[in-house]
Amino acid sequence: MPHKMLKLSTLAILIAGASQANAAVYTVVPVDQNSTLKDQPYFDKAQSGAPLLYSSTGIQDSGTDASCFSGDCTSETYKVTSEARRGTEGTPIADTTPYNQNSQDITNQYQLQNYCDNNLGYGTCDIWAENQFFGRDYADNDEWNGQGLGGLQKKQAAWVNGYHSNAQGLVDGAPVNTFAEDDAKYDGTQKANLGAIVANTTDSTVKGTVGTDFVYGITSSALFENASGKPRAFSKRGFVNTNGKSVQLAPVSSIASVAGNENAATLVSNMGQTQANDAVAMKDGKLLVVGSSSYAASFYAQDRDGNYRDDENKLPNADDILKDSPQNLDFNRLKSCTANASENLYSNWECQFSTFANEAAYWLVNADGTVTSHAITAGNGDNRDGLAVIDKDNDSRSFQASAQAVALDKNDNPIAVGYSTTDVKNDYYAMQAAYFTAKAGNLASWTRTMIPGLDIEPGDDRDFTYTIANGVNSNSVIVGDAKGNGEKPQRAFVYKAGQGNAQFFDQLAPSLFFKDSNSNAAAINNNDQVVGWVDIESSNGKEARHRAFTYINGTAQGPLKAGGAWMLDDLTNDGVVNSIANSYRIVDATGINNAGVIAATAYYCHGGYENLSKLAHCNGTEQQVVVKLVPKAGATAEDIQPRVKDEEPPFKRSGGSLGILALTALGFIGFRRRK
Repeated sequence: MPHKMLKLSTLAILIAGASQANAAVYTVVPVDQNSTLKDQPYFDKAQSGAPLLYSSTGIQDSGTDASCFSGDCTSETYKVTSEARRGTEGTPIADTTPYNQNSQDITNQYQLQNYCDNNLGYGTCDIWAENQFFGRDYADNDEWNGQGLGGLQKKQAAWVNGYHSNAQGLVDGAPVNTFAEDDAKYDGTQKANLGAIVANTTDSTVKGTVGTDFVYGITSSALFENASGKPRAFSKRGFVNTNGKSVQLAPVSSIASVAGNENAATLVSNMGQTQANDAVAMKDGKLLVVGSSSYAASFYAQDRDGNYRDDENKLPNADDILKDSPQNLDFNRLKSCTANASENLYSNWECQFSTFANEAAYWLVNADGTVTSHAITAGNGDNRDGLAVIDKDNDSRSFQASAQAVALDKNDNPIAVGYSTTDVKNDYYAMQAAYFTAKAGNLASWTRTMIPGLDIEPGDDRDFTYTIANGVNSNSVIVGDAKGNGEKPQRAFVYKAGQGNAQFFDQLAPSLFFKDSNSNAAAINNNDQVVGWVDIESSNGKEARHRAFTYINGTAQGPLKAGGAWMLDDLTNDGVVNSIANSYRIVDATGINNAGVIAATAYYCHGGYENLSKLAHCNGTEQQVVVKLVPKAGATAEDIQPRVKDEEPPFKRSGGSLGILALTALGFIGFRRRK
């Protein structure tokens, strides 16, 4: 008897395919892109009008709202925070130390390439370093002409050449103004020495928004202009916007003096950096912001034996910044920025390169803008968590700690996560993942606990360069990354506070987190759903192209089973080549709230990708954009349609059914070009 499928007419096949056209687990909702950077002037020789790159940073908390999978979801109210960039970062504003390197000595093009060679392993680290130093689309063989967009060199040369904003924080695509744009909001003891503020010279990123009252993030100082040059008051500071006010998060009060050295305290209070990394609303309505705060200079400081040590590598050569520079940079003048800081900090170019030891800290912000603050890290003077500012055996390593995320546990007590410095085998300083706990009624006293199973050097060989916790939820479940030692990959982990060792995702879900793949776990919600990115191709442990993932560490969420891991590209795939969903490839997921709504960075192809495969080619214009992924009410496991691998004909789908996709995709067989 002939197979009944052979009797289906073409019309029947089309109808069958049409019935599956809207199958998907998440709906892709584009976020507005309204950064005003595109309207601001840039350097005369640079490309004015170049497209901006947009990246997500987080999603507004959903409070007690039900999961969107249940159908009772108000996803349109959840704001997405993001950042627009006009060029390369050089060194990321969101990092306490550049690229989470303890040494803080990434100050020139060579050091950028050395970092890439040792940590990223790209085959084109020379090109990567040039882009990060000179800016995107720099003029090949004429790098010094100032045409590149962004880059470390422009930040460093601002004292001489000026600067134009290259990064802007956004909420739902709308620019966020900060205190740093208003000279009246600067309150350092040497404010009078700064000079006149220069417009359009701040860089900022928004890290999150809580309720209707609070927006928080990180901003650089604006440039000022005085008789000596164009200084910044500080490199970066945390901020909170509330009820029409923008509040500066100054270095915390516990560092008012540094080992009795008033000069050092002057440098820290005026030029020290702070960061607002995450926040949560306390039961009394106040906002608890966590991050990091400078407490001592790290280029000239004491080790545990009381000996002053200096690190000249933290100060670049002037010729590395300005070709054939008429000025020079002198480390003795940099030392005077802390040894004689009572004098004018803003008269020497060298002070602009000050680096600091940083500790984990919090700020408690009222809706009216009043702030109280304290260190999370234990210690005082020049000692934190039992360690001196400078490693006794290595001038380039200093104490560094940061709180990267915070949540209220089941008893409404805060748990913050991040990292703190450890002295590995009494041999060298390294940054290791940790969590910090306190009682809601006593935020002046926190307990630090290193996350077990993440030792930097568990045996005779060093496994990790650093480990860091990125997210935590009310169940005290923590997620983060362990950065390989240069030969081993970066591995995402999950850990339940107080229980056993951290578990790596390549052990929990090896089909997605394949051997030697790099991965990042960025955030986790109270349903224990994790989001982040993972490599999509093998590169022998070196970092490769990414795609966003989600993993269910707890109970099933709608169609997503417990213990399952998926590429978000698969969960947004509706099986139709010319659909809106196929216009996006989800690169990175940075936040997820309790309703299951995800903030992500995506590639957008105007007109759609040429087929449904993971690395399909875009025949039109491709942009980096921000999207919100909203769970579809009533979605089932049958709606999950894994994208085919690029080497396979793009007409397979889950369940083995053959719809209109099979007919459409036949025309795309053989188009396997990568992005």
